[in-house]
Amino acid sequence: MRRVRAILNPKSGVRAISTALLESLESAFGGPGSDLSFLLSRSADDGREKTRRAVAEGADTVIAVGGDGMVNTIGSELIGTGVALGVIPAGSGNGFARHFGVPLQWSRAATALAHADRQEIDVGAVNGRPFFVTCSLAWDAEIVKWFERSPVRGVLPYVMSAAYGLFEYTPQPFEVEFEDGERTVYENPIVFTAANLTQFGGGAVIAPEANAHDGRLELVVVLRKDTVNALSGLARLFDGTISRLSAVHTRAFCRMTVRRERPAPAQIDGELLPPEREFRIEVLDRKLTVLVPRGESAARR
Repeated sequence: MRRVRAILNPKSGVRAISTALLESLESAFGGPGSDLSFLLSRSADDGREKTRRAVAEGADTVIAVGGDGMVNTIGSELIGTGVALGVIPAGSGNGFARHFGVPLQWSRAATALAHADRQEIDVGAVNGRPFFVTCSLAWDAEIVKWFERSPVRGVLPYVMSAAYGLFEYTPQPFEVEFEDGERTVYENPIVFTAANLTQFGGGAVIAPEANAHDGRLELVVVLRKDTVNALSGLARLFDGTISRLSAVHTRAFCRMTVRRERPAPAQIDGELLPPEREFRIEVLDRKLTVLVPRGESAARR
């Protein structure tokens, strides 16, 4: 019997959880030979506890209904268990779902997941905290701080948060040591993102070369001195060609340690981490099982 637990975040994104969503999941996963139940995540701790309970009760699939923060909460508890993570996108950016071609329309997403393939993907970790989409340390982390203050969700508030964050952010040098011992100083980056998947969310493709099956993460850096050049090519962020700009520096890596003079926050999958002076970022090879819609499976390998 297929045992499926759907964990829903009633506060996600810009759309409230509806009866139509529940009916879509019931139609896709609730037929003969399936054991489907719904659980509400009242907080991150509550979501984690309910995920652990689902694993202990023998669930083979846990579906996260929410945004990338919810995906991180649920997925972090599934690492190494073999239990598959499915995602119904209900957030503001939905970078995880967009990367894997999960439809943004709920009924289509439920149907796609019901017939999806199971894949093992890489996981990123920063100071031991898992991330699945991106980890950012510069202005790209500052955006999240401003976005959290917004009373509304969606792409437009995110763009406004980016503008506010750019004016408020004070760059500083980053000293980086890679796994091969190479040391590099990036002078005052405004973008410093380690990507496991291609998307920031909202259709913004920050790391076109990121591949969740290659045992590496993709580093994307823009220095302050190249800000104007990078902003002039901003449209490339939405057509998958941002890495072709001379202002954008990329590098694949397995492990790196980032040091800076002043403590500053990081963001992982749209959630802020406390300020630190040093962050160790690494890839965990093929540690999470996910549901990937058929037709997307081969393209994402």
